[in-house]
Amino acid sequence: MEKQYKITSSEGLHARPCTLLVSAVSPFSSEVQIAYNNRSVNLKSIMGVMALGIPAGATVTISAQGGDAEAAIEKAGAIIVNEGIGVEA
Repeated sequence: MEKQYKITSSEGLHARPCTLLVSAVSPFSSEVQIAYNNRSVNLKSIMGVMALGIPAGATVTISAQGGDAEAAIEKAGAIIVNEGIGVEA
């Protein structure tokens, strides 16, 4: 399962929003990925997410596989929307 989001934060996905996302999905047992520009990394790895260099205006895909995949994606989406990082695409 997956969902797409458009990053609306003027700084893109910098350290603070990356930390929020990693912290939000880390408790889940599912494998959670974030994809941008044909590259995908583990959303539980702050260094991996930061390495993607996601700018403002980018569209990212968050996907998950596992028993709590839907909940993990919903949690990540809630952080993106509620923290003003982006909107559902």
